Amino acid sequence: MNIDLMLPGIFAFSLVIVIGKPVIGLLRRLKFGQSIRSDGPQAHLKKAGTPTMGGIMILFAITVVGLAMVKEDQASMWALFATLGFGAVGLLDDFLIIVYKRSLGLKARYKLLFQALLALLIGMAAATIKGTAVSLPLIGVWQMPLWLYLPWTVFFIVGFSNAVNLTDGLDALAAGVSTISALALTALTVSTGFPGLATLCSAVAGACLGFVWFNAPPAQVFMGDTGALALGAFFGTIAVFTGTEFYYLIIGGIFVVETLSDIIQVASFRLRGKRVFRMAPLHHHYELNGLAETKVVARFWLVSLLFAFLGLYLFYRV
Repeated sequence: MNIDLMLPGIFAFSLVIVIGKPVIGLLRRLKFGQSIRSDGPQAHLKKAGTPTMGGIMILFAITVVGLAMVKEDQASMWALFATLGFGAVGLLDDFLIIVYKRSLGLKARYKLLFQALLALLIGMAAATIKGTAVSLPLIGVWQMPLWLYLPWTVFFIVGFSNAVNLTDGLDALAAGVSTISALALTALTVSTGFPGLATLCSAVAGACLGFVWFNAPPAQVFMGDTGALALGAFFGTIAVFTGTEFYYLIIGGIFVVETLSDIIQVASFRLRGKRVFRMAPLHHHYELNGLAETKVVARFWLVSLLFAFLGLYLFYRV
């Protein structure tokens, strides 16, 4: 990998570190505190009031790097558009949560509508810029028909946007897993001939690592939907533009598992009246079983590394 790709990550990391304390201070003064679900782990109740919307630090760093280094690259600008567009949806969601002092903000149907429209634009751009080819692990390249490709990209981008949001339930969990994902995607984008996207992936890794500095337990700030929805959309968009969606399903395996655990829980309760897990998403199940929050986070990071290595191994093996 080109050593110059370290620079965007270092720059983004430094930006988040520099603006971190002032932003957290501003969020405190504005009383933008997190509301905590009363039916969740009781240990989380002490986190009520911790500043949220911290994802704006990540978005700021990514935007600065993007405009400074890759503003001439179409694919990179679409990735930045996805990040900021979904970040705006998350910002509105966080704002409504804060204003109405509840754990739910923007109604799900409106949130999904905005996300789907943004993802559709991204899918159309990807089809125009690079075509509709999708790589299948151990099989080869599939030229997906446009009528299938567009709904697929909408499903994929919106799915990962919400998957990262589901994962953002413990201090430094989503930020740490996102760092690992972004690093893996940096290698993948270089290999698929998208240096601009590689630059952005490096920046995202650096920005997320910088956020961990403030989000590590006990968290001084939460990224909120502002950061989580944006990061998931970024990862989904990178995979769509590089045609590596099925590889990213492996690389981002933690996000997939967290989402599946939530789907299984809801489906089981509705169909059987019984829960499979003590609480979903999965990280809460382990927490309620007595595993310390920091241990859950550390183990999920390690599993995320294994998923990333497996995805890259399959990609380079072809």
